[in-house]
Amino acid sequence: MKELSKIYDPKQVEDRTYQFWLDGGYFHAEPNPDKKPYTIVIPPPNITGQLHMGHALDETLQDILIRFRRMQGYETLWLPGTDHASIATEAKIVNAMKEEGLTKEDLGREGFLERAWEWKRKYGGRIIEQLKKLGSSCDWDRERFTLDDGCSEAVKEVFVNLYNKGLIYQGERIINWCPHCMTSISDAEVEYEEQAGHFWHLRYPLTDGSGDVILATTRPETMLGDTAVAVNPKDERYQNLIGKTVTLPLVNREIPIVGDDYVDMEFGTGVVKITPAHDPNDYEVGRRHNLPILKVMNDDATMTEACGKYAGMERYAARKAIVKDLEEQGYLIKVEDHAHNVGTCYRCGTTVEPMVSKQWFVKMEPLAKPAIDVVRDGQIKLIPERMNKTYFNWMENIKDWCISRQLWWGHRIPAYYCEDCGEVIVAKEAPEKCPKCGSTHLHQDEDTLDTWFSSALWPFSTLGWPNNTEELKYFYPTSTLVTGYDIIFFWVARMIFSGLEHMGDIPFNTVLFHGLVRDAQGRKMSKSLGNGIDPLEIIDQYGADALRFTLATGNTPGNDMRFSDEKVIASRNFANKIWNASRFVMMNLKDENMSLELPNDLAIEDKWVLSKYNKLVQEVTDNLEKFELGIAVSKLYDFIWDVFCDWYVELAKSRLWEDGEGSDTARKVLVYVMTNTLKLLHPFMPFITEEIWQALPHEGESIMVSAWPVYREELNFSAEEKEFEKVMDAIKAVRARRSEMNVPPSKKATLYIETASEEIFRQSEAFLTRLAWADQIVLGAPEDAQSCVQVITDSAKIFMPLSQLVDREKEIARLTKEKQACEKDIAFLSGKLNNPGFVAKAPEKVINEQRAKLEKAQELLQKIESSLAAFN
Repeated sequence: MKELSKIYDPKQVEDRTYQFWLDGGYFHAEPNPDKKPYTIVIPPPNITGQLHMGHALDETLQDILIRFRRMQGYETLWLPGTDHASIATEAKIVNAMKEEGLTKEDLGREGFLERAWEWKRKYGGRIIEQLKKLGSSCDWDRERFTLDDGCSEAVKEVFVNLYNKGLIYQGERIINWCPHCMTSISDAEVEYEEQAGHFWHLRYPLTDGSGDVILATTRPETMLGDTAVAVNPKDERYQNLIGKTVTLPLVNREIPIVGDDYVDMEFGTGVVKITPAHDPNDYEVGRRHNLPILKVMNDDATMTEACGKYAGMERYAARKAIVKDLEEQGYLIKVEDHAHNVGTCYRCGTTVEPMVSKQWFVKMEPLAKPAIDVVRDGQIKLIPERMNKTYFNWMENIKDWCISRQLWWGHRIPAYYCEDCGEVIVAKEAPEKCPKCGSTHLHQDEDTLDTWFSSALWPFSTLGWPNNTEELKYFYPTSTLVTGYDIIFFWVARMIFSGLEHMGDIPFNTVLFHGLVRDAQGRKMSKSLGNGIDPLEIIDQYGADALRFTLATGNTPGNDMRFSDEKVIASRNFANKIWNASRFVMMNLKDENMSLELPNDLAIEDKWVLSKYNKLVQEVTDNLEKFELGIAVSKLYDFIWDVFCDWYVELAKSRLWEDGEGSDTARKVLVYVMTNTLKLLHPFMPFITEEIWQALPHEGESIMVSAWPVYREELNFSAEEKEFEKVMDAIKAVRARRSEMNVPPSKKATLYIETASEEIFRQSEAFLTRLAWADQIVLGAPEDAQSCVQVITDSAKIFMPLSQLVDREKEIARLTKEKQACEKDIAFLSGKLNNPGFVAKAPEKVINEQRAKLEKAQELLQKIESSLAAFN
C-alpha cells in the first residue's frame, strides 16, 4: 500500500495515472472469441478542432460506457480518430495563405495539398492530446483519419458500387451554394434563421397591353432570371390569363403565364414569379412546364453577364439598384416589412443561394426505406425515444444527397472524363485509356466528396472494410453510438443506410443522443457571446474528474444542460470528500495484507451499510444498462456522501477505537464497501478512484480492469436495514430539533425513548449517546413528560427534558423578541403587497421577491410560536 497525501491534488495524479494505463495496455482491444465484444466508434472531431464543452460531454459519456463494459468483462473497443473536415480545414489553410499573399491557384492543386497535409501533421493531433487529458480510454493503437489510405479505399469502393447500381448520378439540379465557402452544401448543412426582410410588390405588364399582374418577392435581384409567372389553375381570378405572356420589367423579356397547383391562392396576390435557376420550388415548376433555366448569379454571388447593366454587381448591391430602377420606371407598387426564414451555411453563417449546378448526387429513396425499417422495428434503438419522430420525418421526406464539393482538400471524386468523346468513367483507379474511343486524353473530376460521405462509412471503414478483417468480423456491428442530437441528419442517418447498403447489417444497436452544454443562464456557448468555457482550463483548475462528474450529473438523454463554476466546485468538493474518507480508512488499517472477504460476525450497522451498498450495485448497474448515466451518478453521490461518509464512518468509529474482533470487522467492512464503491464510481471519476484503489488493499493491477461489482443475495439484509433505520431516524429527528432550538452539541441531555422496538434501541445506545448528543438513554416515557421537548418518528417518541437543553426564562425572552421582529417584518411586507399602487408599478420580479420574503417570514413565525408553545 502507498500513502495518500493529506490533500488531493489532481495535477500530481492525472498525467501519471494516464501514463500508467497506457503502459499497461489496458485500452487496447483484440478479437477474442472468449469474450463478448462491446464497441464504440468515436464521433471523429475535426482536425481543426480545439476541445470544447460539447466534445468534453460527448467523450465523457462514451468513456463512462466503455469503462463500465470493460470492467464487466467485455472485450471493449473504443475506436478513436479525426475527420479531415473539408470546408473548415480548407478555409483555415486558405486564410493562413492569404496572410502570405498567396491563393490556392498560386500553388496549384498539388502544392496546396502538400500544405494541407503539413497543416494536418502540425495541428491534427492537438485535439487527440486534449482528449487524453480528459481521461479518454480509447484504443490509440487503432487511431484513424478519414483521409488515411484505408478510409480512402473504402470511399472509392462505395462510390463505384453505388454508381454501378445507379444510386450515384451526375446531373444539373438545384443545390444550395455557399458564396463564402465557394462550394455546394447539402440540405442538412443549411441552417435556417429568421431574418428581417421585405416583400417588394411588383407590377408585371401583360404583353398584349390588357393590364398587369401583381406579385411579391423577397429577392428582387432574382427577377432577372424569371422565365414564367404562375397562377393556380383553379383560381378564377386568373384562369383567363393562363397561356398569355407578360413583359419582364427592366429586361423587356416576354415570359409565359402558366397554371400550376404549386401556387397558393390564399397567399399574397395568388401570383408568383418563377425563377427555375434560383429557387427549389420554382425549379420543379420549371421542369413540369419545360421552362428555360436562366442562371443570373455567379459562384461568388455577383450577377452574371446575362444581367446586362447589373452584371458584376454583388447580389445585395444589385438588389438596391434593381429596386431603385423598378421604382423609377413605375413597376414597384409598395414595400412591406417581412420577417422570414433564410437558409445559411452551417459552417460560416453566410446566406446560401439556391442555384442550378452540375453536381454528383446519391439517389436516396431506395437507401432510406431499409434505414427507416430498422429503426421502426427496433433493430436500432434511438435514446431518447422521441428522436424516432425526428428521424422518421427527415428520412421519409428525404431528397437526393448532393455529395460533390468544389474543394481540393478531401476525397477526390473517382470519375474520369474523356476529352475526345466525352465518356465518363467511374473507377477506383485511374484508367489508362477511354473504354469507348481508346483515347488517352483523360482527366479526373476536380471536385471532392462531401466530408460526411466518408464519415458515413466510419463504423466499418475503420475496422478494415472493404477487406474482410478479423476486427470487422468481431467488432461489427458496433454496440453504441454516442452523439449530439444536432447531427442526426448529418451523420447518424447516413451511417445507418451506409451500413445496411455496404455491410448488409446495421452499424450499431443503440444511439444515445445527448444535448448541448449551455452556460449558467441557459444560453448556447458561442464566440459572439463570449461565454465559452475551455474544458482544459477547468481541468487545470479543478481536475478532469471534477469536470467529468459535473458533465454526468443531471445528464438526461437528449436534453441540454447548464454548466457553471458552482457545479464544478461541488464536484471538486465531492472528490475531496472521497479522498478524506479514504485517508480515514487507511489510517485505521493495521494490516496491508488483510483479507478482502467479509467476516461473518457482522454488526447491525455493518449489515445496514452492506445492504445499502448491495442495492446501489444493482441500481447503478441497471441505470448504466439503460443509459441513465445522470441517475446513476446521483445515486453514487448520495451513497458516498450520506450513507458511507456521513453515517457509516461515524458509526464505525466507536468500534475502531477499541481493540478486538469488532474493530477488525469494522475495518474489513470499511475496506470492502470503499473499494467496491470506488469501482462503481470509476467510470465517472477514473483518476481519483485509481489512485485511492491502489493505496487500499486490493487484488489486480488496475481498478479499470478489475471486476465490476455484482449484486449478492447474501448481502440482502433488508430486515436489519429497516430495523436499524429506526435508530437513525431517531438520531436525525433529535439533531434537527436541537438545531431548531440552537442547542450546541456540547449540551448533553437524557433521551427518554418510548418505542415498540426496544431491542434495536437497546443495542444502539452507543450510537444514540454519541450521535444524538445524549448523556443517558432511558427506554420508556418520563414521569414528567409535560416538561420535555418531544420528537416523534414513525417508530418512536423521544423526550428531552427542556431544563437540560436551555435556560427556560432566557429562551422564552429570546424567542419572544424574535417573534416581535418577525411580526414586524410580516406587517411591513403585507402592507407593501396589499398596496395597489406598489403592485401596479413594481416589476414582476420585485413583487415575486417580496412575496417570497413574506412566505419565509410566515414560516419562521410558525416555528417560533411552536417553540414557545413547548415552554408552556
